[in-house]
Amino acid sequence: MTGNETQPDETMPETADPLSAVELRAALAAAVGPAPEARAAAEARNAQLTKPPGALGRLEDVALWIAEWQGTDRPALDRVQVVLFAGNHGVAARGVSAFPPEVTAQMVANFAHGGAAINQLAGAFGARLDVTSFDLDRPTADFTEAPAMDADRFARALGTGWAAVAEDTQLLITGEMGIGNTTAAAAVACGLFGGLPEDWVGRGTGVTDTGLLLKAQVVGEGLDVHRAALGDPLEVLRCLGGLELAAMAGAIARARVLGIPVLLDGFICCAAAAVLEKAVPGALAHARAGHVSAEAAHGKLLAALGLDPLLSLGLRLGEGSGAAAALGVVKAAVACHSGMATFAEAGVAGG
Repeated sequence: MTGNETQPDETMPETADPLSAVELRAALAAAVGPAPEARAAAEARNAQLTKPPGALGRLEDVALWIAEWQGTDRPALDRVQVVLFAGNHGVAARGVSAFPPEVTAQMVANFAHGGAAINQLAGAFGARLDVTSFDLDRPTADFTEAPAMDADRFARALGTGWAAVAEDTQLLITGEMGIGNTTAAAAVACGLFGGLPEDWVGRGTGVTDTGLLLKAQVVGEGLDVHRAALGDPLEVLRCLGGLELAAMAGAIARARVLGIPVLLDGFICCAAAAVLEKAVPGALAHARAGHVSAEAAHGKLLAALGLDPLLSLGLRLGEGSGAAAALGVVKAAVACHSGMATFAEAGVAGG
């Protein structure tokens, strides 16, 4: 499916086949890397294209990244998939968002009717958009009182993300919707990388200065309650994250196992992805950062992951929108690499 259509999952995602943390780690540890021979062939082709060496700057590196993961010197991006997950958070009851939890369901309906930013961006670049909504009437637990998810619900959220990835996808983008999820992402990031809560919280949907202080307080309370989980990245995600974060982690992991390159979105997506990298170093070898958002700690998180974003547009929407905007850059890179003539083909001197 392409364009402004979406396909909300009409099944109950929490009945999806579960994927345990042990199974996820094992799958990531066994995942193979990119194809070095394909990269070498792509580099050789790049050197013969009708342009001065390095004239396309980072576009050349982006094309080589896609080539090595697709295993060909002439990659294509005809089948790009955006998977968007929606879930509600018990911690929203603490007043950490400028919007009420009901907005999550309203936005899911908007996705289904093609009215959101991600619909337009996916349509503009010919990407398939799939939307999966968890039971929005059953939010996660308030992580200041209990783990956000019990083991079974966490495994089913991971499994939902894992199952959402189409095996013929050539590039994956994951997005999210969930009131309160910047607070959950800040808690996860702080749990993974340390520091103070105020180092990781941001304004999210636009909270006031007072709201920002409250978010830091809530994150600190959650970290105190789940101090015993902080040595295990997947336990950090289970205790402090959310259903949509877990599903994004499952989808990004599935892409790694299938050898599908991933374009990461904003702070929430990167917090979910960081869990994988901390759990199994090298788990994000297939991923690049689509953009750096206006959320205060996103740049810090990207730096911790060693990722250099393609775009910096001041976005703070989520939904996969920043990565979808960067998709235009990636498609441009692949079009130039695979479509340009070589000096020999064009009969141009200098090759």
